[in-house]
Amino acid sequence: MNHCENEKKETCYECCLRHEVSCPIEECRHWMNYKKDLNCSLIAVEKHGRMTLREISERMGVSFVRIKQIQDIALRKMNEQDLDFEVFLMDPECF
Repeated sequence: MNHCENEKKETCYECCLRHEVSCPIEECRHWMNYKKDLNCSLIAVEKHGRMTLREISERMGVSFVRIKQIQDIALRKMNEQDLDFEVFLMDPECF
């Protein structure tokens, strides 16, 4: 049993925050190789809020250009579906 397995079935995110340890579960969809944020993208967002594309690229281990390409694709898809990006970011139901 690792430190995140318990009877309460808390998420690895909750467990890592409580124990202040880097997440060991590389299979987790939120895992990233960035120990300063406990290897968790959810923790990174909670700690830092909105981040620049450069900050994201540093955490994800890919180039700024690649992060920009991903952003452009996401924004294009949102536009095609008539989604208002600003409303999406401000709506707590989206998270």
